[in-house]
Amino acid sequence: ALCSRTGRVCGRLLILRGKLGYFLCNTLPQEHPTPSGIPGSPAGRPQCSVAQGKLQGHAQHPEEYRGKKFPGLPYTAWQLLEHMRLAQWDILEFSRNPKYESMNWPDDYWPKEEEPPEKDSWDNSVKLFLRDLKDMQALVKNPSVNLYSKIPHGSGQNILREALLVADHNAYHLGEMVLLRKVFGIWIR
Repeated sequence: ALCSRTGRVCGRLLILRGKLGYFLCNTLPQEHPTPSGIPGSPAGRPQCSVAQGKLQGHAQHPEEYRGKKFPGLPYTAWQLLEHMRLAQWDILEFSRNPKYESMNWPDDYWPKEEEPPEKDSWDNSVKLFLRDLKDMQALVKNPSVNLYSKIPHGSGQNILREALLVADHNAYHLGEMVLLRKVFGIWIR
């Protein structure tokens, strides 16, 4: 995304959505010094544009391949999508909910079923994933949220760390979705 202040590419947090994705803008402090001189202070939070696009590619994964395992791989596209959704929701809830309760690893983070249980399960999962992604973006963009302050109910984490965790986690598993599409020969160019 191009920054509305500098005209340069300044997106620091990439959360992949579909083929390319969103940038959450958190520019480098030296590019956007804050009035108080404290990086991330609400008064100095840069206002940058957010690049958005239509959901493509992986959200439209062919229905007949959503629950299909490739020999040697331990997951299906459905299991990856649901895992991404569940993990992202968990990170978001931890980031914003003081009454957050941990889920059980790995049972609560991976669906047991290999294919979507209902016809509309895939689309519902995509919608929930995008809703939570948008909520994480809003949390990061909220000028009243200090990205560097410790989350009070955490053990040293901050919002910036959690947003980066979402970005890294989504990117990693989106790469696995790409792998599935390639090995099945259903890659969209």
